[in-house]
Amino acid sequence: MLTNVAVLAFDGVAPFELGILCEAFGIDRTDDGVPAIDFAVCSEHDGPIRTSMGFTMQTEHGLDRVAQADLVAVPAIKERDGSDAVVQALRDAHARGARLLSVCSGSFVLGQAGLLDGIECTTHWMHTERLQQRFPEAKVIPEVLYVDAGQVVTGAGSAAGLDAALHIWRQEHGAGVANIVARRAVVPPHRDGGQAQYIARAVPACEGDTLGPLLTWVLEHLEEDHSVESLARRAHMSPRTFARRFRDETGTTPHSWVTTQRVAAAEELLETTGQPVEWIASRVGFGNAAALRHHFTRIRGVSPQQYRRTFCPAPLDKATA
Repeated sequence: MLTNVAVLAFDGVAPFELGILCEAFGIDRTDDGVPAIDFAVCSEHDGPIRTSMGFTMQTEHGLDRVAQADLVAVPAIKERDGSDAVVQALRDAHARGARLLSVCSGSFVLGQAGLLDGIECTTHWMHTERLQQRFPEAKVIPEVLYVDAGQVVTGAGSAAGLDAALHIWRQEHGAGVANIVARRAVVPPHRDGGQAQYIARAVPACEGDTLGPLLTWVLEHLEEDHSVESLARRAHMSPRTFARRFRDETGTTPHSWVTTQRVAAAEELLETTGQPVEWIASRVGFGNAAALRHHFTRIRGVSPQQYRRTFCPAPLDKATA
């Protein structure tokens, strides 16, 4: 259970990515029902640290604080290399079973520590080829928001670090808590759709003027039929034009997008209600439990019942729906 987070700061640290980790784990949200996190930003230096943007900062904690953390996070670094002391702190944290998270080029520091060898990982799309060349034993996956390899989670560029952090919140404390954190940060609770070990294809949020209102309506009416033809009629387009516009604005097909949203809605109902899978399937638009199980397992990598046992181990009253 995640209760203690240490973020490493070092010369050349990128302030935006550092801020993302502070936003994700450093804000006290206990009044909203989020579990308390013992959070610290740590540095090997007693003096000021120069950031990649030219200003300096100073931390209250040294590297000894890292030894207490359940999760050790590495923000982006301009030079893409950590000091010997930082690298050793990461190796020690990994050896004792702590989870590690990198944001953007922070993955290079994990690679420098030898912690990417043999596992799937990612970094900012501008650096994926360089990461693979420098650490040939790593299995670099480009064009994803983040990769969860179990003990090591690597986020892609900048804001994708928040997606990775929310993924960890979901794993450790469930969808309800992750949603609260996301709402406070004014971001979607998950852009990937879930619990698969890595995102094969991120589905970007649609911010286009054309389809934005339609997608909002679909999310509010998932139980209805949403064929290309019916959605095209609502958007006042021909099916062919609609399908092309949809892919341009979302990066995926209407069927894939709707299916992903239905699985995400089913996931939340599995966590927050005691309703049977058949009822949830109907509520989110799959029609029957077999269809829900098929799509849920394909996208999440586990069955609905397995997911419920993992993220909602205590029985819930059906009336919670």
